[in-house]
Amino acid sequence: MQTPDANFSRRQFLQLSSLSSVSLLLGGCGTPIFEDVVGKLSEPLNQQAESLIFQPQKPVPEFSWKQVEPDALIVNTFRNTPIIDSEKYRLVIDGEVNHPLSLSMDDVKKLSFTSMIIRHVCVEGWAAIVQWGGVKLRDLVALAQPKNTVKYAYFISADGYYSSWDINSALHPQTLLAYEKNGAKLPIDNGAPLRLASPIKLGYKQSKWVTKVTLVSSLSLQRGYWEDYGYEWFAGL
Repeated sequence: MQTPDANFSRRQFLQLSSLSSVSLLLGGCGTPIFEDVVGKLSEPLNQQAESLIFQPQKPVPEFSWKQVEPDALIVNTFRNTPIIDSEKYRLVIDGEVNHPLSLSMDDVKKLSFTSMIIRHVCVEGWAAIVQWGGVKLRDLVALAQPKNTVKYAYFISADGYYSSWDINSALHPQTLLAYEKNGAKLPIDNGAPLRLASPIKLGYKQSKWVTKVTLVSSLSLQRGYWEDYGYEWFAGL
């Protein structure tokens, strides 16, 4: 495990700086009170340029356990925290696949466990070093046997939140569906039973309470809750 300096990289700083003017004005990413102004103020970054910079298989350097910031992860809740019956919970993977899946948490936990310590970066301008544990999304996608046409992944959450990713980012080796945070069971406020965790996307792309992953060849007019209000779609780090 490589251990980088706890300070931001120049690239991360520039990315945050480009967003900070919007963030300071909003002051509350993920807060519905700002829904009517986000689309007017946010200026999307060049998605094509970001796609060219992105290296889909290159791991992001991780942090050490002593660098974990247990109190730094702020809970941003989309309206209300959903009530989820763990016994009835299922993760569905469907869309353009040959083998649709409906998995219980026991099924998910039978898959290979992966742990990583990364920086979670919010568009609001704060960040937190967090340990996440769970299953690589690429392992779940492989089980569903995606067709060659797949280019995007949609994530649907129990609270109605939705987002979409390019498939290369979804298959990055450090993109997890996590059920552990900082060595303990993932709390409901942080997205239990399953949430996205990744060092390559801003926080609003890391959906909590994920219930469905739909693999598709094209995006619909609805690309994501905040993205539809003008937040940048690729949102890479």
